[in-house]
Amino acid sequence: MSETLQTTDVTASDADLLGQTVSAVRAAGTALRERFGEVVPHRTREELMRALAANDDAALDILRPRLTRLRPNAGWVEDELDGGALPPGEWWVVDPAEGNVNHLHGLPEWAVTATLVRENQPVLTAVHLPLTGETYTALTGAGAHLDGRPLHVSRTADLGLSIVATSQARPDEDEKVVRRVGSSITAMLFEALVVRTAVPATLHLLNVAAGRIDAFWQFAGARADLLPGALLVTEAGGRISDAEGRPWTPQSESLLAAAPGVHAEAVATISR
Repeated sequence: MSETLQTTDVTASDADLLGQTVSAVRAAGTALRERFGEVVPHRTREELMRALAANDDAALDILRPRLTRLRPNAGWVEDELDGGALPPGEWWVVDPAEGNVNHLHGLPEWAVTATLVRENQPVLTAVHLPLTGETYTALTGAGAHLDGRPLHVSRTADLGLSIVATSQARPDEDEKVVRRVGSSITAMLFEALVVRTAVPATLHLLNVAAGRIDAFWQFAGARADLLPGALLVTEAGGRISDAEGRPWTPQSESLLAAAPGVHAEAVATISR
């Protein structure tokens, strides 16, 4: 995986598979939307984890059988905090409730994602936002789309005119990573027009692909957070690397997704 993720010929079967994947994430999104509303109370970490798991299970009860029928021999990854390379073959990388903690707090920034990875390359992805009804898709070599409309990254070529964003990879992050996040935000506050900080990562990456924001970066990371957005941004014409500008892979310790015109300047800023 590199600044422009490796591409392969699009097959009719992959295009059909994407359509069926979209149906699955939309169905799971309906189940989560029905659970959404008031803030879910939790007084302990254990209560919070149970509430998060209940949302995950509601979506997985729909996603797992549907996606398994589509690719019976594919492996299955649903741990949204897991990272690193996958074993050979095909794998479904799924986040049944991306931004789950937002869902529990009555915040609208959450989604359902499913990505098919083949030999450690994302082949297709579907990201559904149940509250807006929007579905973002990407198919290797065939572009990125929002409900069938092509997506294109921004043409901005000046970081000083850019809206940029970052996200927290996971709770209880290592102190070194936390300090690196803080210093990068400070650097961007001096260089960019506006800096946004929120979870989840996928929604920021959707906005990069759609040209609404110009760059997103994150230190540490997880496959389910980053693979869908990495494919969307690449297929929308953006550049993907780590924070130092090196080729990005799921083993990388950072990710930067940006419009080509601001990529180099963003690297220079967050890698200070």
